[in-house]
Amino acid sequence: LQLVESGGGFVQPGGSLRLSCAASGFTLGSYAIAWFRQAPGKEREGVSCITTRDGRTAYTDSVKARFTISRDNAKNTVYLQMNSLKPEDTAVYYCAARSAYYYCSPTSLYNYWGQGTQVTVTD
Repeated sequence: LQLVESGGGFVQPGGSLRLSCAASGFTLGSYAIAWFRQAPGKEREGVSCITTRDGRTAYTDSVKARFTISRDNAKNTVYLQMNSLKPEDTAVYYCAARSAYYYCSPTSLYNYWGQGTQVTVTD
């Protein structure tokens, strides 16, 4: 089971990025996928999650109304659309998976992790 993130980079405050999490070795549909982030010197933070079976979502308060998580089961990929980015969004972003059908939380324990992609928000 493998997760590969992409789409990170440099962006100015107020800008947008879309992260992708491509899954291989398993089929989305019986897993919840979450995005986490970790900034230097800070603890890892759960950002958002989605149940790939029915698309239920959850977000941490700091990204609500700015970030949108979605999935394309046909492509075995989950996305994180990040709008109105702020310098405090700067971090390494990871996607992670756990077996779950109808519920997810960005604070749950996840079993499988990607390698991360760097997002830097700066002028």
